[in-house]
Amino acid sequence: MPKEKAVRMPTVASAAPAEDPDAVTPASEAPEPKPGLDGRPVRWYDADRTEPYTRITPFQEKHDTSVDFFYKPITLTALGVGLAVLAYVATTQDVLEEGRDKRRVGAYAAIASFLLFSMIQFRDGPFVRPHPAFWRIVLGINLLYELAMVFLLFQDLNSARAMMKYLDPSLGRPLPEKSYAENCGFTPQNVWDAVDIFCVAHALGWFGKALILRDYWFCWILSIAFELAEYSLQHQLANFAECWWDQWILDVLICNWLGIYLGMKTCHYFEVKHYVWRGFKQTHGLRSKTKRVFSQFSPADWTTFKWEETADFGHYFTVVLLLAVFLAAELNPFYLKTLLWMEPDHPFVIARLAGVFLCALPAVRELYQYVNHPRRAVRMGQHVWLLLATIGTELLAITKWSKGQFPAPLPATVKWAWAFGACVLVLYPTVQFGIPSARKYLQRPRHYIKPKGVR
Repeated sequence: MPKEKAVRMPTVASAAPAEDPDAVTPASEAPEPKPGLDGRPVRWYDADRTEPYTRITPFQEKHDTSVDFFYKPITLTALGVGLAVLAYVATTQDVLEEGRDKRRVGAYAAIASFLLFSMIQFRDGPFVRPHPAFWRIVLGINLLYELAMVFLLFQDLNSARAMMKYLDPSLGRPLPEKSYAENCGFTPQNVWDAVDIFCVAHALGWFGKALILRDYWFCWILSIAFELAEYSLQHQLANFAECWWDQWILDVLICNWLGIYLGMKTCHYFEVKHYVWRGFKQTHGLRSKTKRVFSQFSPADWTTFKWEETADFGHYFTVVLLLAVFLAAELNPFYLKTLLWMEPDHPFVIARLAGVFLCALPAVRELYQYVNHPRRAVRMGQHVWLLLATIGTELLAITKWSKGQFPAPLPATVKWAWAFGACVLVLYPTVQFGIPSARKYLQRPRHYIKPKGVR
């Protein structure tokens, strides 16, 4: 017994100082947790350009040694060059004479200055090819367009048309309504006459949508939904009226299918491609260096999208929302060009389509990451947030300007069709997700809790 006590005494003695708070050396304070994953919630002023809580690594930390000069910060150099160009254009009479209209040049200079700031100071997005600065400029262009749409939203239709005429003097004139359903005989001559530059535009457009969505079924559903939307809106826009063979054979089965097929084949190529990036200095020979330069315009890596719309209600809601946003983005330019009196091939219309395509590439990537990897992206990305705001602002402007412009009432068949579609959209998640969840909840075992006072 004495020997056993002697063995235990050091243990008790060693534990005694730990119980005395005065005898313990104060430990160093733990670092403050970072936003998001480490415990502290993300707040609106936690806007860090590196975005550690969304795991978006800035391009300087990716060790891209392709061309060292283009991956070094040159913010002060860009500021000096920009100020020098502004000073030369604004003060040199040989470049800008006094008698000319300077307001337009001043507006272009303000836009260029804003895009320069966007290129240098905006946060990096999910893409790094061809350069992160390019996608910062795309974000800046989207923001400028959104601000312009917000300004036009507060104008009446006549004022908006007058402002468009200021941008382009050829605008501001009413356009004749054009219908594509005048001669619908299914003959080789009529089909050949319907083949024009818009067929190429259809194929290119769906090639781009395939690159954005990266899913065969999603593209086909969107393609058919757009044609049904054209059927529903023929009473408002005459150019939505098309022959059945033009709409379903020439557009859907030929042009759209070709664009989707080529786009998905491109996606599959990037999916199985082995990505090994070597810097420009590490390549030898003119052929290798040329190939490295062209590869700079291909993706640095590739993410295969698996939307899993039937997995749970969250994925289903995201797919339906994305489908609605894409339909709105497709239909908005038809209404805008009709209300603002612009031809379909006007540069403003083409620029808007190209801009939305470029903005949608990183936006859908950010949305996919936000939905499928919530632990890595605890908030919605900047590209998808701004693009949603832009499409919504366009819808508000179209709704405001359309008052009194389309007097034809909505046909009864269209009302019933939309009502049926809405019922299907609500009924499917109710049966697929709601009823099983309610059944699991009702079958869940409940623990019996004894009332107070009962022993």
